[in-house]
Amino acid sequence: MAHTHGGEVQPHEHTHEHTHEGSGAPHRHVHTPEENKAVLNRLSRAIGHLESIRKMVEDGRDCSEVLIQLSAVKSALNNTGKVILKNHLEHCLVEAVQTNQWEMIDELTEAIDRFIK
Repeated sequence: MAHTHGGEVQPHEHTHEHTHEGSGAPHRHVHTPEENKAVLNRLSRAIGHLESIRKMVEDGRDCSEVLIQLSAVKSALNNTGKVILKNHLEHCLVEAVQTNQWEMIDELTEAIDRFIK
């Protein structure tokens, strides 16, 4: 995200805290503006593509064309998930190991299991 101060764009890191079960210790997710922008751009493209598929269905387009386009959206979402996972591994998981927050590793394992289903 970026904020404007006196006409000048000032980038900043986006952070949020949450407590992991059992630890009581807050965990901060730090995402650079570039990381956030990359994920948001990917999501926006997938949303736009999905809207065009909706229009295809409304217009009675061929089912095989719709299925091909749905496949493209699924691929785009999977790739977005990979970007998020990569960021999580590079930042959050490293921090978890460094601070002995092993429950975060369990949470990551559960998230990966759900993501790849």
